Amino acid sequence: MRARMGHLFALAATLSCTAVPAFAQAQAPATKIDGADTAWMIVATGIVLMMTLPGLALFYAGMVRKKNVLATMAQSLAATAIVSILWVIVGYSLAFSGDGALIGNLDRFFLRGMGMESVSALAPTIPEALFMLYQMTFAIITVALVGGSVADRMRFSAFVLFSALWLLIVYVPIAHWVWGNGFLGTAGVLDFAGGTVVHVNAGIAGLVAALVLGARRGYGTDNLAPFDLSMAVVGTGLLWIGWFGFNGGSALGANSRAVMAILATHLAACAGALTWSALEWYVRGKPSVLGMISGAVAGLGTITPASGFVLPWQGLIIGIVAGCICFWACTALKLRCKYDDSLDVFGVHGIGGATGTLLCGVFAAASVSISAATPNGLPGLLEGNPKQLLIQLIGVLATALWCGLATFVLLRLVGLVFPLRASVEDEVVGLDISLHGEALQ
Repeated sequence: MRARMGHLFALAATLSCTAVPAFAQAQAPATKIDGADTAWMIVATGIVLMMTLPGLALFYAGMVRKKNVLATMAQSLAATAIVSILWVIVGYSLAFSGDGALIGNLDRFFLRGMGMESVSALAPTIPEALFMLYQMTFAIITVALVGGSVADRMRFSAFVLFSALWLLIVYVPIAHWVWGNGFLGTAGVLDFAGGTVVHVNAGIAGLVAALVLGARRGYGTDNLAPFDLSMAVVGTGLLWIGWFGFNGGSALGANSRAVMAILATHLAACAGALTWSALEWYVRGKPSVLGMISGAVAGLGTITPASGFVLPWQGLIIGIVAGCICFWACTALKLRCKYDDSLDVFGVHGIGGATGTLLCGVFAAASVSISAATPNGLPGLLEGNPKQLLIQLIGVLATALWCGLATFVLLRLVGLVFPLRASVEDEVVGLDISLHGEALQ
């Protein structure tokens, strides 16, 4: 009898501990810093930073010619340093303070008012300083991604100035529109971890930059084969691991939604790699290592906006679609349009990010996206909400239009200060020697 009463008491205590806090959270989200959430987000921040250094640096450097390896890595290094400082000074404040439709305010200028116990309403269970750092890593890799489109030919001085201006004029406003209470977020655009803010943004900017600078010398005639694909494979592995923090960390806590996002992300990467490889095997007779890693990154980029809104099997489908459409974009579309996007930033990230953002509007599952702010979840087309697909399309178009126009104007302005492109002699010698005075032995 005593044992039975003990079981009943334990059951009642369990029900009271689960039901009451859930109701209270729906009414007023907790603002107390949680140790588990904080620990996970510190790890997530670290591995997302690892995506740029050394992940993206190795991935990009392995795919350029030997004479441009260090210059390509220098772009990732410069982006990390420039974006970090500008983000602390003004970028974070403009992106995530205030509720203006187009831009934030300067309440957090140089982190003013951010104390040890400060939290953001957007991440109420972790220190605001950690939320700021986490968002910084997203800004860093977005700027660094753009450099892949103009590898082998853009002057370092021009890249440095362009990176600073592009962060403030393009990335920061779009981050506010989608994630910082701007007009796209309030309109209902779903972008869990950066389909629009990161991938469409970087892809469109990369395409515009490639068109403005023109093709590399010898493009289409000379041998522009990668220097060392083994470096690119290592970079892919680091990116893959980092993406767990990129997408899983966007749950902003150590919770089941983070786990579901990581699982969907992993399956999408696997499906993307196998799909691209299979298509290449069919079309060209052999599956290349470059194709496999390209497919994996395509799957990772495409699942990003949907990762926290879809079920794992839907992540698998999104990865298959990513492998198909990004393969087409990087082969048929690129050849037909005759643009030289050196490392296929537009074909993989731009096309993949747009595709994933739209597919999020198709597959979004209410059961995955339930939270205090959305107690009924956020359903997509397959769950009876066709309007969501239209909202997603508006988000993609708004991002692409602003990014494309602003990037073009910024490149022209930078070109008035520094030559955008290395000279013919510098390109022939290699950017490592001509721009940095160094070279691989």
